[in-house]
Amino acid sequence: MTTASGEHEGRSGPSPDESGFRQWVALRSRGLRRKAYLLCGDWHAADDLVQDTLIAVYTSWPRVARGHNIDAYVSRVLVHKFIDDKRRPWRRQVVTPDVPERSDPQAAAALDDVERKDGPLAQALSTLPAQQRAVIVLRYTDDLTVDEIARVLDLPSGTVKSRLSRGVDALRAQLEPPGAEAGSHPTSETTMERQS
Repeated sequence: MTTASGEHEGRSGPSPDESGFRQWVALRSRGLRRKAYLLCGDWHAADDLVQDTLIAVYTSWPRVARGHNIDAYVSRVLVHKFIDDKRRPWRRQVVTPDVPERSDPQAAAALDDVERKDGPLAQALSTLPAQQRAVIVLRYTDDLTVDEIARVLDLPSGTVKSRLSRGVDALRAQLEPPGAEAGSHPTSETTMERQS
């Protein structure tokens, strides 16, 4: 039996039917889209990635909804789909000659605001290899520990630590203003000690 909030009696979480999936998507799609943007560095690619992820999750939603951590499962699907797409020699980039006839000024302003705030980070992230980028995004958007990231990506913890350390160093080198003091930020080693 389902309660008014869409949860099954006796357990928390969304129901394993289509309405439960829709409710979960309504609550989580914004964060999922932002995570995809940080991985892809492009809103259109991020929307495609989220759509592919949600299709994959929807096809097995009854099983997924009965699981203990839906968000972790969906995050894993998202990251794996991103990495798989980066491995393909063609990257689904198709140039179209047609431009939409109308634009939505409010949507454009909202996207410009997000781009202004996340643009430099997304640009710096785009220079990292896909697996290193995935480790950084999982650590700092999902606040996962090294061991949790290792489980999501099927990697040893040492590999995750190495990729995280190198990725943070690379991002810091790109994002710090010229002439910033090297000692003003914690080193990767102290950052890694806190994350373990």
